[in-house]
Amino acid sequence: MKRKKGLGRKLKISGGGRCNVTNRLPYDEIIKNIPGNGKFLYSPFSIFDNESIIAFFESRGVKLKEEDHGRMFPVSNKAQDVVDTLVTTLHQNKVEVKEESTVEKVEYTSTDSFKVTLNNQKEYQSKSLIIATGGTSVPQTGSTGDGYKFATSLGHTITELFPTEVPITSAEPLLKIKD
Repeated sequence: MKRKKGLGRKLKISGGGRCNVTNRLPYDEIIKNIPGNGKFLYSPFSIFDNESIIAFFESRGVKLKEEDHGRMFPVSNKAQDVVDTLVTTLHQNKVEVKEESTVEKVEYTSTDSFKVTLNNQKEYQSKSLIIATGGTSVPQTGSTGDGYKFATSLGHTITELFPTEVPITSAEPLLKIKD
């Protein structure tokens, strides 16, 4: 579910509109440069590493080039190529995206599932939920900070906010599948 129309708004403006897709440096070098505790990356890298990311995009026609400090960008210098590839992959995998759908409330139910209520009162149930609303640092992309409200309503505690990369961990088998 997505509040605004159009996928990949933040990706389109990342890297000055070019989208820094990944980094080709060795893991230890990448992790050393992550603010805070970058060690959380060891686990996801063991499943889908930077070379897998490069192979993913190049196998779908987005050639990448390496620039200073191992940064990888599309040869075209267009973040839109990255977004288009990801959106096409969503469609190929029959992922339904509800755009222009404002989430009003998120609840954990007595049936061990999540209930998401939209502003039009339509409800969706799911056994799993990822809250990926973005923060408040780039409001022109549609980020309002609602994710903090949803997380708090589910019993999570919000700590001091600062910009950084964060881990998404899950025991879901789907997230362990490598293309």
